[in-house]
Amino acid sequence: MSQTTAPSTNTNTAPANPELQDLLQSLARQRHFLRFTVQNLTDDQARSHPVPSSELSLGGLIKHVTAGENQWLDFAVHGAPAMGSESMDFDDPDFDWNSPYLVEWNNGFRMVENETLAGLLATYEERAAETEAVLSTLDLNTAHELPKAPWFEAGASWTVRRVVLHLIGETSQHAGHADILREALDGQKTMG
Repeated sequence: MSQTTAPSTNTNTAPANPELQDLLQSLARQRHFLRFTVQNLTDDQARSHPVPSSELSLGGLIKHVTAGENQWLDFAVHGAPAMGSESMDFDDPDFDWNSPYLVEWNNGFRMVENETLAGLLATYEERAAETEAVLSTLDLNTAHELPKAPWFEAGASWTVRRVVLHLIGETSQHAGHADILREALDGQKTMG
């Protein structure tokens, strides 16, 4: 694959907030790299696990990033209860790590038989448009306390700004994972 230029944010619909515009352009660039990595793949290729030590698939990464973006946007609007884990006590020694919430979360990394890459990409595009529309209505300084979970600092809060920065980081990280998976699958590389 040859290196391409990421699409720029449409200036006709750009948010009035220049900082948000910069953040959304950065997120759009990372989304582009992730989508570019899966171009011209069949559903079977997108579903495959080309790295023996990992169950990650390219389709599963698209699905995971979409679900993560959905969850974090819900958090930006509604706070921790929207993340679905507010009633979980991860510190409880009898905690059920096979709870429906965690099973669903784990399945968010898998491209299952009835899913298509085209369908996952279409859902990702829809999520991206919804994210940009909702973020344009929010104050970047609005903060919500994070849900209780071992991977979050107890009592910490994140602003909407921090959520967008997290989405950029997550999308970038998973685009890198996707690039490695694609190279292992058929030798193609996004960046070179």
